Amino acid sequence: MSVQELPEYAIWFVVSFGCGILFVEQLDQFSFFGFPLGFWFAQQGSIYTFLILIFVYIGLMNRLDRKYNVQEEE
Repeated sequence: MSVQELPEYAIWFVVSFGCGILFVEQLDQFSFFGFPLGFWFAQQGSIYTFLILIFVYIGLMNRLDRKYNVQEEE
């Protein structure tokens, strides 16, 4: 794990562990599509956040590849 990856891991940890376990009582006061928000984060929110982080990481790595002219040919 490098220092550049640390923010992605921190975001994923806060959403999956924090919102799904630690802050579930506070989040359950709100509903999202008819479900308590804490339950939704525990079941779906962390997965969606992880997928978004994957696409952000892909974009950042592609930009870095172009910067150093090592991008893949399409």
